[in-house]
Amino acid sequence: MAESIAALLRRRAQAPDRIFAVLDDGVTITYAEQLRRSLQAAAGLRRRGARPGDRVHVRLPNCREFFDVWFATALSGTVLVPTDPHSSADELEHILADAAPVVSIRDTAAADGLRADAISARPAGRPDEPDPGPLNEPGFGEPAQDRDPGALAAILYTSGTTSRAKGVMVTDANYVAVGRAVADHLNVTAADRWLVVLPLFHANAQYYCAMSALTTGASIALAPRFSASGWGRQASTMDATLASLFAAPVRMILAAEPQPQDTGNRLRAVLFAQNLSAADATAFETRFGTRLLQLYGMTETVLPPTINPDDASRRWDSIGRPLPGVTIDLVDDSGATVDGAGTGEIRVAGVPGRTLAAGYWNDAPASQSAFTDEGLRTGDLARRGDDGFLYFVDRTKDMIKRAGENVSAGEIERVANAHPAVAESAAVGVPDPIRDEAIVLVATVRPGHRLTADNLIGWCAERLSAFKVPSSVIFVDALPRTSVGKVRKADLRSSVERTIGSSPSLRRTS
Repeated sequence: MAESIAALLRRRAQAPDRIFAVLDDGVTITYAEQLRRSLQAAAGLRRRGARPGDRVHVRLPNCREFFDVWFATALSGTVLVPTDPHSSADELEHILADAAPVVSIRDTAAADGLRADAISARPAGRPDEPDPGPLNEPGFGEPAQDRDPGALAAILYTSGTTSRAKGVMVTDANYVAVGRAVADHLNVTAADRWLVVLPLFHANAQYYCAMSALTTGASIALAPRFSASGWGRQASTMDATLASLFAAPVRMILAAEPQPQDTGNRLRAVLFAQNLSAADATAFETRFGTRLLQLYGMTETVLPPTINPDDASRRWDSIGRPLPGVTIDLVDDSGATVDGAGTGEIRVAGVPGRTLAAGYWNDAPASQSAFTDEGLRTGDLARRGDDGFLYFVDRTKDMIKRAGENVSAGEIERVANAHPAVAESAAVGVPDPIRDEAIVLVATVRPGHRLTADNLIGWCAERLSAFKVPSSVIFVDALPRTSVGKVRKADLRSSVERTIGSSPSLRRTS
């Protein structure tokens, strides 16, 4: 039987001095201490009525207590339901109604309360079961045996950038599989340390960083939050060898003033998702003396289906090649495989609950639509280059319908972002009475630069077919984002419609 998260944690804790995590304030946590704290938290969960299979909601920033609760759910057989600490009341209400957790932990004091209960109190017990004894007994709160690796371990809600968030079901087997896959690809050893600045409630930090550390005995450098100006210092002072980011945070780091500690680090590789320009990638690698590796993955894929090799053949503008053992097809609207260099939807073959997520919580129709016999339908478009590398094109939901033509928002954004004065941009389609949808480009300008709408539209017109050129440009200070840097296209589109009005094809905003 495959190893569980709980079994991995107990095995790592057998080396009493092995470091699990270091915090930005200098606190060091060993695997043995983490196991003890999580056992206490597991006891606290049971005292609050949580039983194997029950959901436990946690709404915490990056902190040691998040790990206490996460591993407590693994040790107790309960199910982790993490949410964004900055989620709106409406978003949180939807998730809590959907997941129906029996316990909700919304601040570090509540998380510490679990451990305090375990140390100082005795449970009343249920009427139909004997008193289980003192809560501070070693192992209290754990199930009689480790849960089956195929059992539900977590429900991770998607960011909901285009629709209501759906709960992705993740098993122990999923977590262990992605940890080992990433560790194998990057040759992670116990000597490595992941710099974690992305939020722990998100799949990226859990899948690629925490689980590859747990499967190898590596450690984590945990920052309370992302800081563009402090990232280089954290990498250096916390002795990180690996890190994971999105493209937007990379650009934010580059926009911050260089610091003396930027090059004084041991970083050997930094994963990133979403496209970077060659200029930005070169600048980042030069500034921090490391290698950038783009990958592609979703909460639903669990394993990153594609990732760049950690060698000189890597491509900054490519999502890489399929991981060993991962089968990817590019398919057209009819489901037929796209040959050659054509563009198609990425379909990832795998076993739900093992190499793919187990489906969507409380949403059988969505599960059946996405998790098919042929593989996971990702809703993402890519093309395959002659060199075997894959290149991301766009989300199928992010295609703009203009006068009968399908236009990729991502293609427009890549062209606009290449303008020397553009920091970043996002293209959206809004209703147009003549051409179905009009293309509106929303852009931010680099500090110290000036740019007009006509100038940027002209730049795009020189590099794009006429039907792909934006009708309007809106300049903003910042794009609306999720907590991990993804642009909230639905929010942006609504904002644009309010700003532009009913005939955006006739207006240009500077």
